[in-house]
Amino acid sequence: MGKSLFSTALAAIFASAILAVPARAADDIASRLDICSACHGADGKPTNIATPIIWGQKENYLYKELHDFHSGERFNPIMSPMVTSFSLDDLRKVASFFAAKSWPDKQAEAPAGSPPEGIAMCKACHGQNFEGGAPAPRLAGLSYDYLISAMRSFADGKRTNNLDMPGFMRALTDSQREAIAHYLSSL
Repeated sequence: MGKSLFSTALAAIFASAILAVPARAADDIASRLDICSACHGADGKPTNIATPIIWGQKENYLYKELHDFHSGERFNPIMSPMVTSFSLDDLRKVASFFAAKSWPDKQAEAPAGSPPEGIAMCKACHGQNFEGGAPAPRLAGLSYDYLISAMRSFADGKRTNNLDMPGFMRALTDSQREAIAHYLSSL
């Protein structure tokens, strides 16, 4: 089975699982979100290194991304069908639910070292310690694989749901993006 066909089949299974939740549980956001642990982890640690941490992430960012999947502004073969099964009001509850959780503990890694070239511009939105702020998500502690994938998607125009990021990422070289992703993942 091809990768995209597999992803589509997996998305259909996840979406049907969400829709199969009994009506009495429809108002209980937590029960509808059990399925999220399949990718994002039951303890907040994603099951795949290319999947973002959502536990303890900034609520406004989570809602924006969920909204963008819901509206089609952003597409993922698994997330998009799942998110469209929720109302916009429920998406606010989903964002609040995950934002209220604690960012998962990280195993000790080698120290981050000196900040790489080009990272200073990230602080304006992502905060001095890259723990996020009102306009932007936490980056500190996300996996290298997720970070580099997101950065490349912005740089090559595949991800466009942020007006500033594509230009910022195109202004960096591949090696600068890689150094920034390594640095942020080690924090």
